[in-house]
Amino acid sequence: MAKKKEPEIEIINIMEAIRDLAKERGIAEDEIFGAIEDGIVAAFKREFGGANKQDITNVSAEIDRETGEISVYKTVEVVEEVWDEDNEISLEDAKSMDEDLEIGDMIDLTIEVENLGRLAAGAAKSSISQKLREAESRKIQKEFKDKMGDITSGVILRKDNSGVYVDIDRAEAILKRNGQIKNERYDSGKIMKFLVMGVEEQNGRPSVILSRTAPELVKKLFELEVPELKDGEVEIISIAREPGSRSKVAVASRNPDVDAKGSFVGPRGTRVQNVMNAINGEKIDIIEYNPEPGIFISEALQPAKVVRVEMEEVVGDDGKVEKKAIVVVPDDQFTLAIGRSGQNVRLAARLTGYKIDIKKESDDINESSQKVIGQFTAYDEEGNVIEDN
Repeated sequence: MAKKKEPEIEIINIMEAIRDLAKERGIAEDEIFGAIEDGIVAAFKREFGGANKQDITNVSAEIDRETGEISVYKTVEVVEEVWDEDNEISLEDAKSMDEDLEIGDMIDLTIEVENLGRLAAGAAKSSISQKLREAESRKIQKEFKDKMGDITSGVILRKDNSGVYVDIDRAEAILKRNGQIKNERYDSGKIMKFLVMGVEEQNGRPSVILSRTAPELVKKLFELEVPELKDGEVEIISIAREPGSRSKVAVASRNPDVDAKGSFVGPRGTRVQNVMNAINGEKIDIIEYNPEPGIFISEALQPAKVVRVEMEEVVGDDGKVEKKAIVVVPDDQFTLAIGRSGQNVRLAARLTGYKIDIKKESDDINESSQKVIGQFTAYDEEGNVIEDN
């Protein structure tokens, strides 16, 4: 394709601004130039296209990368006889520009536009803004999609009905309602730790989604406090959490010389306390994992004492087998085992994966007594007790 170069119309010297912007935001200069060129074409079409935009679909713009000057071109086809003046040029006229041109060649002709400078300036402003948004979006997508499940620190910016907006490493993230701890304050300027949940489209732009309620946040906070966890000497088996209130964390040791529970609690309880402080004072119970279900369930129900655990498997209506445990506790431990509003047994069930029924020791003894008595009681055909004479 041949191109006839006419004297270009000077737009505005924005070369230095573009280069500074490209360097600061990590965007290629050609990307910004290309966006401005596209913006100029769009502005030209709005200004001169009229009702029939088909007439100017063959328009392009070019910014000289050295001088900052701009030209607008119309691409036309070389033909023997012109039937469409907007899209064609005669062979005779074409050869007056370039003797090598032949029928079927395409040529770019400069379009003289009196107000091109004004159009270009407006296009440059809007195009740069758009390009910055796109660049920021790509940066967020690339950086934080790989950080999903990681912990990050951020500064609270503001709060509205949509959520809490957080500044994390020069990117803006959102803490939605379901990621907020109940009754936790999110004051502007406050620094907090969050779990990165992923990247979602918010109002046409990608936003980093954060959480303060995910159980994984507790695990990541312990990784910051417990070197043995990071080194692989101890591990977290499971976590059951009611955000802002209480968590139970089942831990185990991979090294017989390392005390898993002690590692998580830390000297004088400092490690677990630091994690609790990071999640609004939420209480955390460290539970020693045991592969024996009965022992594990007993541990999970701490601080309550357990007398006995009976394991059952119940087949549900859907045919699935449900693991169930009947736990007998001293009468004075019944309320403690259940917990306020059933929280202790509820968390223990989530932690162990068993449905747990709590039974008082006195009730268990009475039931056992009734079973024994029943073995020595005779009944007639109608179910009535046969009295001894």
